[in-house]
Amino acid sequence: MEEKKTTKCGGGFLAFVLGFLLSVVAGWVVFPGLLYSELDQPIQFSHKVHTEDQGLTCDSCHFFREDGSYQGMPTNEQCTGCHSDVIGQTPAEAKYVQEYVQKNKEVPWRNYQYQPDNVLFSHKAHEPFECTECHLDVAKADKAPKYYENKLSGYSKQTMKMWQCERCHAENGVSNACHVCHK
Repeated sequence: MEEKKTTKCGGGFLAFVLGFLLSVVAGWVVFPGLLYSELDQPIQFSHKVHTEDQGLTCDSCHFFREDGSYQGMPTNEQCTGCHSDVIGQTPAEAKYVQEYVQKNKEVPWRNYQYQPDNVLFSHKAHEPFECTECHLDVAKADKAPKYYENKLSGYSKQTMKMWQCERCHAENGVSNACHVCHK
């Protein structure tokens, strides 16, 4: 009689361990694939060509306006200074000129760091920091990184998280009170 009790207990433990392992695998491998769509930018853009070959810096294209607001993604007005016609030999540039410049349409770039509407973020307040302290370092990238869009919220997986902001504020002696970052 006692041997049966030992066998039942061991079988329950084994089932628990297998269930736990399957849950961990599903959570780390399967769930992210279900939650995020993997997307490309509308145009394959080489930051490397613009930074290494042309000597541009981040703020050559992503800059502050005269009123201090942040311009964000470059517009056709900026890009057509060089790309009003195809000057290179890449299919991406030809696509840009034909589909956007000649049709007078802005490129619908996917913003990796778009913040929710309830977040008040000032690039001007963060100007002393290097861009790569918050953003992906793409200066030497010949291809834009994949964009992972959350199917539920529509935000990017790469969007800076609140805990990252709080940690940086704490390390730099800045308040983490709600009103500092939220409307």
